Amino acid sequence: MSIEAKVEKYKKTLSLFPNPQEKYQYLIEQAKLNEDFPPELRIDEFKVNGCQSQVWLVPEEKEEKLHFKSDSDALIAKGLVTLIATIYSDESAQDIADSEIDLMEEFELGVILSPARRNGAFSMLRMIKEFSKKLTN
Repeated sequence: MSIEAKVEKYKKTLSLFPNPQEKYQYLIEQAKLNEDFPPELRIDEFKVNGCQSQVWLVPEEKEEKLHFKSDSDALIAKGLVTLIATIYSDESAQDIADSEIDLMEEFELGVILSPARRNGAFSMLRMIKEFSKKLTN
């Protein structure tokens, strides 16, 4: 499934929740589904700078596709990084580098996220983009 198709899928799902509290609950549910993060990967090398909470994002390259493992010590941040990692996982580095989708706008998360959480989400996206660009150069 392409990045665009995954974004559309999540966009439809998030549109089912009319109020911010329900969207927060959806992010928390996503966080609870992400339980396979090895504790030994919680190191500074994989820490996302610019997040209010601690967030780790681990890139892996497998068969010319990137996959991202993620975790956080806060449920909302963990749900958000899980969502972002899922969208960009199993895609080529070139497709990720070329993607210009504004997830905050597409999912209308800018409305429900605090400025600190928005900055954290941008930092997560920037880390994914930087890693993919390193592989395409």
